[in-house]
Amino acid sequence: MSIYAIGDIHGGLKALIQVLNKVEVKEEDTLIFVGDYVDGWSESAQVIEFLIDVSEEVTCVFIKGNHDVWCEKWLETGDVNPTWYMHGGKETMDSYESYSDEEKIEHLEFFQKMPLYHIDKENRLFLHAGFTSMHGVEKEVFKETFYFDRTLWEMALTLEQSSIKEDSPMFPNRLKHYKEIFIGHTPTTNFNHDEPMHAYNVWNIDTGAAFKGKITVMNIETKAFHQSDELPGLYPNEKGRNKV
Repeated sequence: MSIYAIGDIHGGLKALIQVLNKVEVKEEDTLIFVGDYVDGWSESAQVIEFLIDVSEEVTCVFIKGNHDVWCEKWLETGDVNPTWYMHGGKETMDSYESYSDEEKIEHLEFFQKMPLYHIDKENRLFLHAGFTSMHGVEKEVFKETFYFDRTLWEMALTLEQSSIKEDSPMFPNRLKHYKEIFIGHTPTTNFNHDEPMHAYNVWNIDTGAAFKGKITVMNIETKAFHQSDELPGLYPNEKGRNKV
């Protein structure tokens, strides 16, 4: 049995299928997705449909990302968040044009069931963005932090460049709670990396699929990973989404 973590997808169904085919997922494997399934490329609704089907064949954990929160709200109420609309929401709405009300309800229920984080038996934490409580995710007051925070990743990067040791009183308590932390949300392409990045015990597997990057699938035990082609090459007549 293998456990795989999958980075941000952003409506890139072609890339998702491509990279999962490279991994050759088996029935006994587990797939843990770190969120942002929609917004960007033209197949957001189709991504959700595909993931629902995959979850019937293999054990899956679907973490909720910030773009998923926006899409869920739209499916539930019909309200269009202006920020969401400008940053991939329009493309997601377009992808649902051929879907019936019943199908949209099924997708809404899929979003509603998504957890904001997952901790496995080895005390590995999976979430979309980060958390701020020095006592761990269970003590986080503002739940939006789980899908919007970037300070966890910034802190890990800074720590990687410092000489602070874990037994130092200056060492951040946030990082002491978990064996490893797997996140998305902040593209590694922002740091001129097109592959996953590692800082202290944090693994960032968002490799920029929303923009000019790829979708990444990582074996969390071995850290071996597979990647799709760059998304613009798979969707040559599209632009992807604006950053947010």
